[in-house]
Amino acid sequence: MELPIDHFRLLGVSPSSGPEEVLRFFQLRLDRTPDKGFTPEVISQRSELLRRSADLLCDKESREKYESALLGGAEGLEFSSNRDVAGLILLWEANISYEAFKLSRKALQPPQAPALGSGRESDLTLLAALSCRDAAFQEQEQRHYSSAAELLEEGIHLLQRMGKLAEHRRTLEKELETLLPYRILDLLSRDLSDQKAHQEGLNLLDGFVLKRGGLEGKKLNHSNTELKQSDFELFFQQIRKFLTVQEQIDLFWHWNKNGSVDAGFLCAISLVASGFYRRKPESLQKARKKLTKLNLQGFDAMPLLGCIDLLLADLKQAEECFANSSDIGLKEWFDSYPGEKLAALCDYSRNWLLRDVLPGFRDIEVDTVDLEAWFADRDVQDYVEKIEKRGALGIAKAGFSLISGLSSEKSGSKSLASTKEIEESSDRPLTGSDEFSLENETLSEDVVNRDTLIENLLAIYKRGIATLKVPSFNISTTRVKLINQRVIWVPLLFISMFSSGSLISWLSIRSQLRENTKAPELSIAKTKTAVKKPAEKDKANTKNTMSKSTMLEFRALTNESPSQDQLLRLIEVWLRSKADILEGKANSNLPKVARNQLVKIVSDQRKKDEALGQKQIINAEIKSLKILDQTSKRIAVRVEIAYLEKLVKQSGEVISETNIPSLTVKYVLGRNKSQWKLIDFGSEK
Repeated sequence: MELPIDHFRLLGVSPSSGPEEVLRFFQLRLDRTPDKGFTPEVISQRSELLRRSADLLCDKESREKYESALLGGAEGLEFSSNRDVAGLILLWEANISYEAFKLSRKALQPPQAPALGSGRESDLTLLAALSCRDAAFQEQEQRHYSSAAELLEEGIHLLQRMGKLAEHRRTLEKELETLLPYRILDLLSRDLSDQKAHQEGLNLLDGFVLKRGGLEGKKLNHSNTELKQSDFELFFQQIRKFLTVQEQIDLFWHWNKNGSVDAGFLCAISLVASGFYRRKPESLQKARKKLTKLNLQGFDAMPLLGCIDLLLADLKQAEECFANSSDIGLKEWFDSYPGEKLAALCDYSRNWLLRDVLPGFRDIEVDTVDLEAWFADRDVQDYVEKIEKRGALGIAKAGFSLISGLSSEKSGSKSLASTKEIEESSDRPLTGSDEFSLENETLSEDVVNRDTLIENLLAIYKRGIATLKVPSFNISTTRVKLINQRVIWVPLLFISMFSSGSLISWLSIRSQLRENTKAPELSIAKTKTAVKKPAEKDKANTKNTMSKSTMLEFRALTNESPSQDQLLRLIEVWLRSKADILEGKANSNLPKVARNQLVKIVSDQRKKDEALGQKQIINAEIKSLKILDQTSKRIAVRVEIAYLEKLVKQSGEVISETNIPSLTVKYVLGRNKSQWKLIDFGSEK
């Protein structure tokens, strides 16, 4: 048998090694025998082969001839049939595990299969098991997860056929189970031309989810090899970007039929995405039926149904859905909305589509949501006429100009961030209306890079499927989140976009509320500020750090038309006050600058941090401020902020740290009884 190895690699020495070093390595190899259960006979043969290599490399004349042969193109070493197993062991020890496995497996098959029960059969079987596992690890290190899984499957089948080494077989089976999510991601993230691999990935994903008991993981037995629910959420976030909307509809529909309520909800969302993007209103009708049939205890589906009704041009039904919502914040938002009710409905629906529904599909790329184009579409109008819902059709035929004019944001502009992004930190417990909101947005479009995605999952694998730590948010919670990107399920407690929550990973419906959420934008709202004033006519970017006395002197802003400096100061007080509270310090200025809902969220967050024995320390610097819109009731400003956030234990140990050199945030202020207060804010890209 010829093996792909030379005398230098066999001994583990460099081609430049002298005789003394060769002998030293030879002795080390003799002392470090592979104590894995091989027979004494094959261990003795191994020692003999090592000695032969050492003798050759220590003899000057023999070594020169051998090196000349290598330079001439000689490859491999010949081993007699009675020493080939020992040679394969040396090949495995030289980290040429793939070849060692393939050759040992071949040697176990007819016509060269050894006698049953012989020492040769025992040695070859053991070598096949050991080299198979090492070869799979090497493939994983190269991110060839599908190849690694195939190797493990071959090893398992071989051991099953031989009827030996049950413990080793179970080890390979555990490795294969652990590798499954990486294998799925590997297959789905390949080039679209490789349809065979993509379909295999879909089949494996389908079986994987069903085996877990649906998206909720109802059948998990909490073994060490199973992917934890929090890590599964991250895994699902990553693969969604490689699935088309139709593929997701089919998968969610199948999982829902098999008992996954979460999948039913996601199926409805995917139907809305497909219907809106492709101008197929019948898909929205299917989504509405799906939502109404789902038994989602504690979930207020009214705002979602209201959005669908609006898109189906049933204004009366849409208004009734929003009016029947159990969310108090929704009603307050409508009452304080600085415009017509129709504009409020459109603002909410536009933001819901942009942030909750349309992101997360391979074949859907949307930067803006144009409701006017939707209502002007002939297919939409024809469908609306068929179902005799003409209330909003007149507006659609008129070009939807009234709604566009009343909207606080034009349809092509970015909507304000959801409540989860702008008002909550990573550990705030959810309220009833928050039940379906999802956390963080650390997985941005940049993370959809295939290598980066696999890198995230690899971090889990290296820790033995431990909870994955991702900067800027905490995923170790009890609820399941399945939609990738920010998603808004419940009304915003404040202004503009009153959608509460980000559906970045995926939306889960379970009886236990999610304990922790976090969004990057919130870190701005947690600031311990060193504030820089905006550029003025003769002062560009003049830094102004607020002193404690300045904070104490702050009085409620009541000017009918506040100046730029006054608006800046109010935002400074908001940032500093919130940062003080989150750091555990006393501060009474927060109610002077923000509405009660914002104040309560900050207070609740601090209580949560205290219970966890931690606090938040954030430094923020306002670089510039620009007034975007100003009326007697509403003011919108754009602020550029640099901030550094740290989450630390009471002992001072830093849990996580986030640094954003430049972040643009839009703040919205409202006037109530002559006093201006912050009612909403969100990041702008």
